[in-house]
Amino acid sequence: MPTINAGFALLSEQFMLMAGLAYVVAFCAYAWDLVTYSKTVRRGLAVDSAAGTVSADASRLVGVGASGASDSGAIGQDLGAGPLDRGVRPSSKTHSGSDGITAGDSMRYGKEKRRAARIAVAITVVAAVVHGLAVLFRGLAAGRVPWGNMYEFCTTGGFTVALIFLLVLTRRDLRFLGTFVIGLVLVMITAASVAFWTPAGHLVPALQSYWLIIHVSIAVMSSSLFTLTFAMSVLQLLQSRREASIASGKPDKALVMRLVPNALSLENMSYRINGIAFVGWTLTLMFGSIWAEKAWGRFWGWDTKEVWTFVIWVVYAGYLHARATRGWTGTRAAWLSIVGYLCVVFNFTIVNVYFSGLHSYAGVGS
Repeated sequence: MPTINAGFALLSEQFMLMAGLAYVVAFCAYAWDLVTYSKTVRRGLAVDSAAGTVSADASRLVGVGASGASDSGAIGQDLGAGPLDRGVRPSSKTHSGSDGITAGDSMRYGKEKRRAARIAVAITVVAAVVHGLAVLFRGLAAGRVPWGNMYEFCTTGGFTVALIFLLVLTRRDLRFLGTFVIGLVLVMITAASVAFWTPAGHLVPALQSYWLIIHVSIAVMSSSLFTLTFAMSVLQLLQSRREASIASGKPDKALVMRLVPNALSLENMSYRINGIAFVGWTLTLMFGSIWAEKAWGRFWGWDTKEVWTFVIWVVYAGYLHARATRGWTGTRAAWLSIVGYLCVVFNFTIVNVYFSGLHSYAGVGS
């Protein structure tokens, strides 16, 4: 059994603190980007209004026309607006209740100069690198993979969320999600350090298996993707409410939401990512059952953790099925996605801490 390296453990905690501070700066930069963009839009609308060039057409303010296609009118062109104001093409793959707009076409990088957003992304990269070093040194300190308890699962999960967000940014302009995603990463790091902190140590016998690497790594990846879709679903609800409000003739009071793609684009992107995450969660459930047979001699024992892992699978399976075949689109799909993520959070926090079972290890088991 490897010896615990106290020096590496200390380095891990120091790097985790530095990563947290860097994430705070990145969060502020993303928030500042939203504020400055909102001011730019408001100032541009005021100038155009004074010149008598602003149209009262609600579809132009919302950024989508009656057919659901994005309106690339003068306002979006003059102000260098975000993804919402750029044209999108109809998709060849439509479903019941969909306007047929592809998510990716309304999330490509434009020519607008958003210095705060660029700075935020750069700081996020630095924070993720430091965060990765913290996770690495934690593993080196314990002499194993660093996801054997709730502290390690939470810190590794936060790093994975940030890493996936940065990888997606290389293909799609999702910087409008920065405040949500980095905010969730900060919550995860804070919860890990305050509520779930555990010194580096050896694993209990049941966890000393190669299945730990397979089962938990897939669970972390899937949970990270669910975190992204949770943020997108929340924004979808906000954008949908805004679009309905403006379509009814009310003034656009949330100008910052012009930076966010239309609700349908958010829904389509969330649906695709949830589909990938669902496959990962299915493998998590399957490999967990195989590991349970190796460790405890049975594939399924109705342990609380096992039950809630299955509940999460059922919720997301229902979400995918309802949206693909039953026409559950719009706000109903968004709420199902949010409920699924709340089940993930409940499974990780309440179930681990307050429910006893084979998956509970002194209140900090993963």
